[in-house]
Amino acid sequence: MAEYIVSARKYRPDSFSELIGQDNIAQTLKNSIQRGKLAHAYLFCGPRGVGKTSTARIFAKTINCTDPGPGLEPCGHCESCVSFQEGRSYCIHELDAASNNGIEDMKALIDQVNIPPQVGKYSVFIIDEVHMLSSQAFNAFLKTLEEPPAHAIFILATTEKHKILPTILSRCQTYDFNRISISDMVANLRSIASKEGVTIDDRSLYVIAGKADGAMRDALTIFDQTVAFCGTDVAYDDVIRNLNVLDYEYSFRLVDCFLTGDFAQPLLIFDEILSKGFNSLHFMASLSSHLRDLVVAGSGGLDSLLELPDSLRQRYLEQASRCPLNFLYSALALTTACEAEYKYAVNPRLHIEFTLMKLAWLCRQGEAPAKPVAAAARQQAQPAEKPAPKVEKPAPKAEKAEPKPEQPEVKAEKPEPKAEKPAAPVSSRGSALSLSAMMNRQGKTEAAKPVAPSEDIVPEDDSIREKWNELAQKYASRPRLATALSGSKLEIASKDGYKEVTFNVLNVAQEQWLREKMLRSLERDFQTILGTGKVRLEVGITPQEETKDVKYMPSDQAKDLMSKNGEVRNLVRDLDLDV
Repeated sequence: MAEYIVSARKYRPDSFSELIGQDNIAQTLKNSIQRGKLAHAYLFCGPRGVGKTSTARIFAKTINCTDPGPGLEPCGHCESCVSFQEGRSYCIHELDAASNNGIEDMKALIDQVNIPPQVGKYSVFIIDEVHMLSSQAFNAFLKTLEEPPAHAIFILATTEKHKILPTILSRCQTYDFNRISISDMVANLRSIASKEGVTIDDRSLYVIAGKADGAMRDALTIFDQTVAFCGTDVAYDDVIRNLNVLDYEYSFRLVDCFLTGDFAQPLLIFDEILSKGFNSLHFMASLSSHLRDLVVAGSGGLDSLLELPDSLRQRYLEQASRCPLNFLYSALALTTACEAEYKYAVNPRLHIEFTLMKLAWLCRQGEAPAKPVAAAARQQAQPAEKPAPKVEKPAPKAEKAEPKPEQPEVKAEKPEPKAEKPAAPVSSRGSALSLSAMMNRQGKTEAAKPVAPSEDIVPEDDSIREKWNELAQKYASRPRLATALSGSKLEIASKDGYKEVTFNVLNVAQEQWLREKMLRSLERDFQTILGTGKVRLEVGITPQEETKDVKYMPSDQAKDLMSKNGEVRNLVRDLDLDV
């Protein structure tokens, strides 16, 4: 069996022209070589798998090459290039700082720096994962890094720039490497697949590139894994099954269900996804990403942000044309909130299913009505405006007929139900569930709660004190607030045609919180309970004389009750209770 070399090593860049996604850095380094302005220390930082070490090797080979080719590419034939390729170069040294991070290792490196190169002009020291060096090693390295011999050049590579001492950073030229774009990775993978005789479609390549998260080395590793599973003829279904990636088709089906207001089908789709072993949170993240792509596709001039094959791009454009932007924004808000709250959910499956149901009801509630329904609603709303002139015609007759003064009022009330009829088709949108109709009815009853101007009468003091407990019971779900309301003493005063009700709390913190957060809400709720708007609420603090005898501990409260009630005192004595 021939020796197998993984693609990440076999197709590692060997010249500046082969670097992927780092054109600006390659051009800067080539210009510095061409002009003879080489720094004595470089720092290459960036994510994993983007070409930091490969760039350092290419740079080291180029500055020692005796016969560089056009574009300042290493020739690959001189003694320096051949010795480096064969791993026996004495002028290019690589050090792994993760395993050589002590001060003794750094002292050995410093001694080696003083040895001039045997072949070539420069001794290049490539230190990988330099952030792993200890503080003592960094401090020992400072002086050499600042004033090395003329033949020494240091290239430091790291994925965690923030862990390097500022004194080291100030002595290096820093180059920040970018994540490799999906399109660049797909082009490189397509080229490698053709060289290896592998047949693979663009959809599969985009899945592999997306899974790599901007790292070319990861993409090549996933490519090798896919070829090992599928062979030389790679199918899209095999790729997503091998990599455990959720198919785009699920997201398209879910959004179609949301647009029709169907809440049952998304639950079945979610159950199917779970039965295939997919993670619930990954499913929600995939749906959020799909909605994001729909927003991008539906907004003009943002096509470059869609990193998708042409076949999928057309499907996104088609579905985005059917999705109103207000629906997509609301849907994205729901999915991102679901992701953020997922780890706090006691029942994660129910948490996601409830989000799917809310997404399906966005259209039912009028967040994003379909265009035909909106047009039908406008057409039905037009006849409702026409009967209005008919109501005005009987008015002159009613003035002449004095014996029947109530008749015009009866006639004027008849068209009112007709004006409400156009709202019926909008509320009945959707399937058999009448949730939207219930919500509409609830909204109408809540809208009817505010007091009419004719009911604005000044309430009596006894009525205010009697209804105050109802306000406390309204906030029973918030025990501290309900206790503060029920236990407060009311001070009622008449001012400018309305009643000012002041209730007291125990301390300044409670008074400040109620005044800033709850006072206006309490006032509106109390006006609703009383049936009048002639009431204003104020909050004060109970005088200290009244709070001195307040019993906070249960034992103190029990003793106080025993002192006031002889039967309780006898009961405690007879049962030998421990107070």
